Amino acid sequence: MNTRTIVGIILIVLGVAGFLVKSVSFTHKEKDVDLGPLELQHEEKKTIPIPEILSGIAVVGGIVLVAVGPRKGK
Repeated sequence: MNTRTIVGIILIVLGVAGFLVKSVSFTHKEKDVDLGPLELQHEEKKTIPIPEILSGIAVVGGIVLVAVGPRKGK
């Protein structure tokens, strides 16, 4: 397997995962006040949507890379 095929497989896997997951959520801790021993902080949950068009482009691009495969000229 060459680099082009490996990148194609990775794109296919990421594209399919994007269709299945639809969004990525994570928690971010932010410090509001730090006065010596007194510390106030809060957690903020953020969600990043994964556009379906981006997932589709990744899958199609991966399929093209796998289909082209290694070049036989060099």
